[in-house]
Amino acid sequence: MKRTLLKSMLATTASAAMVALAVAGSAFAQTKLKWAHVYETSEPYHTESVWAAEEIKKRTNGKFDIQVFPASSLGKETDINQGMQLGTVDMIISGPSFAARSYPRLGIAYYPFIFRDADHLLAYSKSDVFKEMIEGYRAKTGIQILAYTYYGARHTTSQTAFTNCAGMKGLKIRVPDVPVYVATPKACGANPTPLAFAEVYLALQNKTVDAQENPLTTIEAKKFYEVQKHIMLTGHVVDGLTTQVAPHVWNKLSDAEKKIFTEVALEAAARATAQIKKREAELVAEFKKKGLGVHEVDRKSFVDAVLKSTSVESLGFDKKDYDRIVGIK
Repeated sequence: MKRTLLKSMLATTASAAMVALAVAGSAFAQTKLKWAHVYETSEPYHTESVWAAEEIKKRTNGKFDIQVFPASSLGKETDINQGMQLGTVDMIISGPSFAARSYPRLGIAYYPFIFRDADHLLAYSKSDVFKEMIEGYRAKTGIQILAYTYYGARHTTSQTAFTNCAGMKGLKIRVPDVPVYVATPKACGANPTPLAFAEVYLALQNKTVDAQENPLTTIEAKKFYEVQKHIMLTGHVVDGLTTQVAPHVWNKLSDAEKKIFTEVALEAAARATAQIKKREAELVAEFKKKGLGVHEVDRKSFVDAVLKSTSVESLGFDKKDYDRIVGIK
């Protein structure tokens, strides 16, 4: 009897120990990831990244605990892109212009006026030519691009108004530190001045620069309208952001986990895109109510100047890629 009781107690103890080990093992197996970006907490790029992080956690039964770091809290855009290779950042949402530093072919999306509108850019994100670029980028860097989010058509703000390319002459305009962003102002005789995104408001306030260019939603989120008087609807670049996963994370995911990460990122991108498109449509009237001048421009004068001064090939891009993208319906 005693021997039977002792065996029972030992079995119970062993069973409890196994449960404890299983629980500890489960907790230990949880993977914490850092998702970084440079946008404000009010913007859809952040709110939908937070949604995606929670959704991935839910769909993987808590295996991945992803914390989203907004507003350059883990570094400027250049820093977080570098962090993907250094292993200090696990996921980002970022303009592919920075990825193009490692894989230049991606940069063609920033060639001025290559996209007609948001729908054209979104069709490109589902095209064979973009799939080729994703594969080429992963082969070069190991980084996986999961989704493309519409960022907005980039327009120009300034202290002085203009309505054509010639009116931009001499303007000191902040641009991202990427050659394709320089093309339009340079073609029009402006003085493009690269500055980190986080420094733009202060530079405008201090009049270090006269102007900047960004989508209407960013002009609102970053409050550039407080330090600028006019918005010119140049629409010179129809911009997007890519959701990316670092190689040290992607390569360890199972096929099922890769599918979850991809599906969630695509859903988040679609949700954010819908919000941006809706907000863009509302903002012209709202900026006018705030007392800003909002001006239509002679778009053809900009297009002609860019094509004349800066060919696709001169920026290192393939004309075949350009033709394929322009031809997307």
